[in-house]
Amino acid sequence: MGSVREFIERHFLHFNSRETLAAAKAYEEHIAAGGKMLVALSGAMSTAKLGQILSRMIRAGKVHAISCTGANLEEDLFNLLAYREYEIIHDWRALSAQDEVALYERGFNRVTDTCIPETVMRHMERRLLDRWTLACKGGERKFESEFLHDLFRDGKMEQFYQIGAENSWLLAAWEAGIPVYSPGWEDSTTGNMFAAGVYRGEVPHHQCVKSGTEQMEHLIRWYLENCGLTDGRPSVGFFQIGGGIAGDFAICAVPTIIQDLKRDDVPFWGYFAQICDAATSYGGYSGAVPNEKITWGKLALDTPKFMIQSDATIVAPLIFAYLLGD
Repeated sequence: MGSVREFIERHFLHFNSRETLAAAKAYEEHIAAGGKMLVALSGAMSTAKLGQILSRMIRAGKVHAISCTGANLEEDLFNLLAYREYEIIHDWRALSAQDEVALYERGFNRVTDTCIPETVMRHMERRLLDRWTLACKGGERKFESEFLHDLFRDGKMEQFYQIGAENSWLLAAWEAGIPVYSPGWEDSTTGNMFAAGVYRGEVPHHQCVKSGTEQMEHLIRWYLENCGLTDGRPSVGFFQIGGGIAGDFAICAVPTIIQDLKRDDVPFWGYFAQICDAATSYGGYSGAVPNEKITWGKLALDTPKFMIQSDATIVAPLIFAYLLGD
């Protein structure tokens, strides 16, 4: 039986498939030269169980930082704690509005063909509210991902796992000690829980969760430590799955360093690839071609650039399997 790598090299010869192979080869070359890679995670990739292979990429030292939406942050853990309770709707395109009401009344939240049970969200809510409240009273301030880590650090949550821990990309990131940024976290279930907790007075104030600008400052410092400025390695690469804030937040670290900190000695991102089904349009960021990022001080003329217009749930696992030698 042939490998995924052999299959891709034999058959991915033109159009989006050729771009996929070229992006995978350039990613491999970037890592082989000692470069680091940031992965930006948008869409519902955690619900799509991308964690099964992304966790392997992290453990193999091929991913060194994550920028993700709040939904991807929490849904990786929802998978871990409740996957056997999920429901799959095979003919989801045929659902009527009344069918959707029935799912809502049964306590399910639909993401395309996958329905997440409300129970797992409430399972985590009580623990998070207690942790946020304790942090407020003790003057602690942390990133959102760090509060989630606190719930899992002592191993007491393991009794609730419904899939293998090796399939969680977030657990892999914590084990590897890589930073996990979640810009726009308030646009997520746990972010909503936090705001509601403050509104009720149960959580004393908002300040225990670090702000988005604090995350940006942390990312700037991380980039400066890893961009090869002092040791000749390639500057950090950028692998973007989907569009939106997870990508745009993280990629802006470089123009912030160069334009706002006046650091003209700092290199642009050293690799860029994006998998997205958004069409190039008037003013749309998600479908913007990579060259547009040159004018914003994000990419250089000679940065390897790849735009794969396809379904990320298909393409990302193939690229990762190629890199892992599957």
